[in-house]
Amino acid sequence: MSYYKTWMDRSEDASNRQEYVEYINRYYALEKAAYEKILGAYPDNEEYLSGKASELAKKLDFPKDAMDVFVGFIDGIKSSLVNGDDIDLEAIDDDYEIKLVIDYEKLYYNMRDAKADWLYNITAWKSILTDEKRQEITKEYRDANIAHSDKIGRNDPCPCGSGKKYKNCCGKKG
Repeated sequence: MSYYKTWMDRSEDASNRQEYVEYINRYYALEKAAYEKILGAYPDNEEYLSGKASELAKKLDFPKDAMDVFVGFIDGIKSSLVNGDDIDLEAIDDDYEIKLVIDYEKLYYNMRDAKADWLYNITAWKSILTDEKRQEITKEYRDANIAHSDKIGRNDPCPCGSGKKYKNCCGKKG
């Protein structure tokens, strides 16, 4: 069974609640440690961004028995990579060559989108993105997640331009 298949099976199977929670918590802990290494070494973090999967996992402190969790990490960061489409998750084995070309602004946004405060609050972000840039990305994220409706409410101004409330104008006719 491939590492990716194992990752998908174990991360989606909640039939044994305790095992599932332990697995996910292990993933979160290893994920945070990996991001702390990658972000903490920025801009000289190339050693953590490319190499054989098993070597890269070791550099990022994923234990040998956690290669499926490492592939889960790659799955999570994939949408924040410039070259994400080049990585075939199902083909990843110990000798698979990985090169992570990270779009840091997109990564920060995606961490916000995942509501992963343990990741977007890593202190190393301060040396990668300015406070203003992080605030701008946060505002962009919030604006993108505000519910918008084109529905006209009863007490809204009537779209016909009469100046009356919709309920007293066109809403009465319909």
